Amino acid sequence: MSALWAGSLRGRVTLIATAIAALVLIPVGIVGVTVSRSVIEGGVFDDTRDTAERVAYEMRGGALPMGASIPVVTSSVDLIQVVGPTGQILATSDAARNLPPLSDVRPSPEHRTISTTNCLPTECVHLTAVRVTIFADSPVVYAGRRTPDLLSTRSLEMIVFAEIVVMIALAGWATWLVTGRALRPVATMRAELDAVHTGDLSSRVTEPPGEDEVAQLARSVNGTLARLERSAEQQRQFASDASHELRTPIAGLRAQLESAQLYPEDTDVDALVRSALRDTDRLEAIITDLLLLARIGSRVDAARERVDLAELVRQELSVRSDKVCVRAELAEGVVVDGVRLQLARVLTNLLDNAQRHAETYVRVTVTKEDGMAVLSVENDGVEIAAADRGRIFERFTRLDAARSRDAGGTGLGLAIARDVAMAHRGQITAEDFPGGARFVLRLPAV
Repeated sequence: MSALWAGSLRGRVTLIATAIAALVLIPVGIVGVTVSRSVIEGGVFDDTRDTAERVAYEMRGGALPMGASIPVVTSSVDLIQVVGPTGQILATSDAARNLPPLSDVRPSPEHRTISTTNCLPTECVHLTAVRVTIFADSPVVYAGRRTPDLLSTRSLEMIVFAEIVVMIALAGWATWLVTGRALRPVATMRAELDAVHTGDLSSRVTEPPGEDEVAQLARSVNGTLARLERSAEQQRQFASDASHELRTPIAGLRAQLESAQLYPEDTDVDALVRSALRDTDRLEAIITDLLLLARIGSRVDAARERVDLAELVRQELSVRSDKVCVRAELAEGVVVDGVRLQLARVLTNLLDNAQRHAETYVRVTVTKEDGMAVLSVENDGVEIAAADRGRIFERFTRLDAARSRDAGGTGLGLAIARDVAMAHRGQITAEDFPGGARFVLRLPAV
């Protein structure tokens, strides 16, 4: 049980907080006790020194004759003796009358005052010895008091360290409660996450109020769940669309082969082969594009390099034979960091799309704006409605008949372009272009 307690985050935080409290409070307690004892002892010695100095002053002035009873001015300092050079007691207070000499310490002429402690047979005293004169036969005044209980016993230490133990225990208990309260939403999120399954990703965790780390974690978890839900929905829709797209050429191919099998005499073999090859080419193109979509953003075929967009456009245009003339307006020195093959595929897809719908011209421009490399491809074909400019980048999206992929595309070209742009930390958009269509690719320039 203790191992489980110490293994939990709550337990570890409590242990750490308790250890820190101990590391801070114990030295503070030791310093506090030391300072307190020093202050108390300093106050005692101040009182005994004042009393001894007063008695020595009165003796030098003759106001206190030898053998007289020394009056006590400060009630706490009641042990006063005047001791001669041979150790005989010359005068004493009433409280010290039956005591032996309070100390055998004798101040020197150079150091006339000494504060010290001494233990008599019955008790310990704090005292100050003051030399009356500088002569060798000068008597010495001893003024002292019984050592206070806080200095003679360990009661101060016991009190302080008992308080420290209580404070450390309170720190650990408070940390345990506060940590438990702080981690309660985490436990709730864990239970809610455990209830999420792949069949239903619509569930969300409870977001606690505020802007602390737990609230931010909850929002991040919900954001992740939302992205997973969208991804799962897109995968389901993609699987449905892909199966439909693959079924069409397969069904056509099968129908032709079955017809040739049933009516071999009426079958034109050359036409059958040409039609079958067209359907096979379409299947191959769709499968190739699907594989490319699966690889985009992964480490497969993702060796990055510096790519000059103007050079890339020139190379692509040099190997194409297009029906519509392509105008190129290319700024030099527009370089991006990316996968050359993938960027070339985006350019190819945009040019193919423009060629399918252009009437008289296609224009490619490369510029640099606000630290972004901008490649745009436009044509004077059918305009794209504002409502369709985002949807057109979805896989197998059908627009009007004029933009049907039956004109030669697989329905995946713009989806590939979008995914490549996102994998390169950029974006591709269809912009407003009266009298035609314009696609703009923006990537971080280097």
